[in-house]
Amino acid sequence: MASAETKRATEVMTGADILVKSLVDHGVEVIFAYPGGCSMPMHQSLTKYGENLRTILPRHEQGGGFAAQGMARSTGKPAVAMATSGPGATNLVTAIADAKLDSIPLIAITGQVPTKVIGTDAFQETPIVEVCRSITKQHYLVTRVEDVARVMKEAFHVATTGRPGPVLVDMPKDVQLDSCEVDWDVAMYLPGYRLKTPHAQPEQIRQIAAAIKHSRRPIIYCGGGVIGADGSQALRELVEKTGIPTTMTVMGLGLYPNDGPLSLDMLGMHGSAYANFAVKDCDLLIALGVRFDDRVTGKLEAFAKNAKIIHVDIDASELNKNKVAHIPVCSDVRFALDELNKIVEPPEDISDWVKHCQELKKKHPFSYDETFDGILQQHAIRELSNLTQDRDTFITVGVGQHQMWAAQFYNFRHPRRWLSSSGLGTMGFGLPAAMGVQAAHPDALVVDIDGDGSFQMNIQELATLHCEKLPVKVLLLNNQHLGMVVQWEDRFMESNRAHTYLGPIDHEEASGPGVTDSHAYVVERYPDFVQIAKGFGCGASTVSKKSDLRSALEEMIQYPGPFVLDVSVPYQEHVLPMIPSGLTVDDMILE
Repeated sequence: MASAETKRATEVMTGADILVKSLVDHGVEVIFAYPGGCSMPMHQSLTKYGENLRTILPRHEQGGGFAAQGMARSTGKPAVAMATSGPGATNLVTAIADAKLDSIPLIAITGQVPTKVIGTDAFQETPIVEVCRSITKQHYLVTRVEDVARVMKEAFHVATTGRPGPVLVDMPKDVQLDSCEVDWDVAMYLPGYRLKTPHAQPEQIRQIAAAIKHSRRPIIYCGGGVIGADGSQALRELVEKTGIPTTMTVMGLGLYPNDGPLSLDMLGMHGSAYANFAVKDCDLLIALGVRFDDRVTGKLEAFAKNAKIIHVDIDASELNKNKVAHIPVCSDVRFALDELNKIVEPPEDISDWVKHCQELKKKHPFSYDETFDGILQQHAIRELSNLTQDRDTFITVGVGQHQMWAAQFYNFRHPRRWLSSSGLGTMGFGLPAAMGVQAAHPDALVVDIDGDGSFQMNIQELATLHCEKLPVKVLLLNNQHLGMVVQWEDRFMESNRAHTYLGPIDHEEASGPGVTDSHAYVVERYPDFVQIAKGFGCGASTVSKKSDLRSALEEMIQYPGPFVLDVSVPYQEHVLPMIPSGLTVDDMILE
């Protein structure tokens, strides 16, 4: 009698069944999938595995892509989105590009027209592999059913090893329907792909330790690469052992607690003034899992120009790409931190430096007009932070002013609790990302802090939340404008409004386009988000008085299902500090 292993090795299955069984075998528990003509066989296969693999139907493929990202970002595990050919596939492109820039392990599966009509401009055909070639870590057009098992094994391996990233698997319909004997133990074929995780050499670790020991004004600058390496605990140990002030990128928030004694919070264009001033004055910059992005550095030549730079990253292509490092180290960041923590000694005396950083923090705190009797965006976020600190809370955001205010005023204490489209800066990210987080963490409080511009880009996912019983909360900071672009208009374009007002064109803003009152509101609010949310089956309310805000937030948090809280906020409030693009700390706008 054949053993179970032999039976499994010689199983005859369709390509669609092989693909779906591969997902289950790789530990996928949820897939976000929107069906169409060329992906129907895979959807039929999904129904066979319903006990082990939950299929969530988004209302737009982009929503499904961002929901998968929410799951991947909050768990650290690969997540999966599926779409049909043609427009279904192209609707995934933005989510794929977003995952590439933020190093998120996303498996994107697309249906494709049958192999015999590929290249004939068949109905709903797009060459999606060619479209996505430069925005994926790896991509496959599967033309033989015998290759499906190997391709799926490779897809998960590539997406999750080294620097994580998205992998595209394009499945022609005839390949989904064809059958073959499955070799589940098939070897991967990845010529040129380095299978071994890079590790820092002992001499490099000793060099870093020596640089720390002899520094007088050190700063730790850490980002998403540390989160990707699950290195938060090792980072905190390094901070505790060395006493070095620590700043984070927008991708790195939560690596070190915002309220920790050595936290300098976020740095960069809208980061804290104290972090930016400290980096300007430091003599050693320990860059961990970062890429010296332009939103952090401003003018590259002036960034940390008097500092010795240590740069540790798993991706060798990031080393010396934007900023030349004195000690470049290609390594898994957690490994490097663990090895460093074994030998590192604190600098000889940085008490004056730490005191200087703390004085900078007291002198230039994140602030807003607390005397204003309406609701400012910063105040709403701080109130939410105060109310949710003792809960397991995840925060997602769209892109714009609300995103930066959330980064500034919400107190993050743990990694993977903050989800932001950082590299690509994709409006519409917040709501579907929250959907994915909630599916992965059903007992957690998940709040999408959103602006009305971003919210409307994927508002259809409210229907998914209702139908799938995902109790996501939306704190909607509604100023009726594309706030960040308005801010740039005010600062650099003499307040000339160039299509940044989201209301009806036959109604005016508070005092016309030249208004200078930073607390101005629009005269007529549109659309009615409360009615829209209720139409989708969600709870909703609106609030405009400061005195009513806390009770409104409590109602939102305690509501048993998805809920939208529409908060009326002024439209000319600015995110500060601000270092104008391409300029330096010396050009920072503080008020």
